[in-house]
Amino acid sequence: MYKKIKEIIPEERLYWQEPLSAHTTFKVGGPADLLVVPQTIGEIKELLRICNTENIPYVVLGLGSNIIFRDKGFRGVVIKLGHSLKSVYITGEEIMAEAGIRLSELSKKAAAHSLSGLEFAEGIPGSVGGAVVMNAGAYEGEMSQVLTAVSALNTKGELRTFYPEEMAFGYRSSIFQKGDWIVVSALMKLSVGKREQIEARMKKYARLRREKQPLNLPSAGSVFKRPTGIYVGPLIEKMLSLIHI
Repeated sequence: MYKKIKEIIPEERLYWQEPLSAHTTFKVGGPADLLVVPQTIGEIKELLRICNTENIPYVVLGLGSNIIFRDKGFRGVVIKLGHSLKSVYITGEEIMAEAGIRLSELSKKAAAHSLSGLEFAEGIPGSVGGAVVMNAGAYEGEMSQVLTAVSALNTKGELRTFYPEEMAFGYRSSIFQKGDWIVVSALMKLSVGKREQIEARMKKYARLRREKQPLNLPSAGSVFKRPTGIYVGPLIEKMLSLIHI
């Protein structure tokens, strides 16, 4: 069933019966039949074509945060983009990043070029692709504030560029959660700032994370998502009032 995959991906990037616990921040998950690490968009296109024509189940994985695999693992192909598609191109105030680079690493690259707008990403454990899909954010910043274009593949391997008005961003949501799209790169517009001030904000956010989260333990960072239309303060007050009833 996997013969055609072996024809397009070198053996050193094919991992048979790979424990998914080694690829998730929660450190749980049984073996995948096959874990594949593509290095180009062309390889991803071919993988999608083969999986669809051969009816092979597949799932796309970034850096494995905010996901839990069963102890039984995954019967099919896991396409891992994290640590492979990670090229970054910086031109003026614009950054083009491939989906596999860690978001917090990208924020550091932006700071090194005195570009402000990604400070909120300091410490977020996911990839750029995953951050786009869920409109990741923290400390009053989120991906929708900086994105100007996103390139994504559909299940047929067709590449399309999305612009902000088409991405349907909401609180921790986007159009990419609702359709069969795989984010492969993102274009962001930042603003020029003073490097020392940018890095100071990032250090502050890193300190706040250390104070609030068990960073020394397997986790996915903060996974709290407030219900639509409800804010945390009133929700906590209501819960506390119920305790005393």
